[in-house]
Amino acid sequence: MKTIEVDEELYRYIASHTQHIGESASDILRRMLKFTAGQSAPAAAAPARISAVATQPAVAVAEARPQDRVRAVRELLLSDEYAEQKKAVNRFMLILSTLYGLDAQAFGAATESLHGRTRVYFAGNQQTLVQNGTHTKPQHIPGTPYWVITNTNTERKRSMVEHIMQSMQFPAELTDKVCGTL
Repeated sequence: MKTIEVDEELYRYIASHTQHIGESASDILRRMLKFTAGQSAPAAAAPARISAVATQPAVAVAEARPQDRVRAVRELLLSDEYAEQKKAVNRFMLILSTLYGLDAQAFGAATESLHGRTRVYFAGNQQTLVQNGTHTKPQHIPGTPYWVITNTNTERKRSMVEHIMQSMQFPAELTDKVCGTL
């Protein structure tokens, strides 16, 4: 992946074309430019302000500023998709997916330290969760490489979301609001 520096005005323009929470800047630009994967790009000299950093992950549009991350979570809570979810487990999965989309690294770091006395709550595959607990009902978190156990009570799900949001340094009042919707 490569990192491209853009000015604030251009960033706001790209971000204004976001169609769903967690959509990456690459996805937005591909859609806007009608550029598909595998399509060859015309040869052109790279502008001086573009810097390639091969070791850094792609930056999602919502990752850039803390207030954008807060707005993205608030928009999730107000969305029709979230409101239509009748089960806590479905809202739980939407929240986890959104948090991952906002900052994959911070989400991963937060989930590493999150486990019970005998259970592992998050893993990169279903087998790990099954091996570390009985009747865990693992589910894949959409849009992420993670699996989570879902056979926990609603209070435990709230506790997991609270831990992740605190680790990701979301404001306490937003964390409380999100947890209250589960």
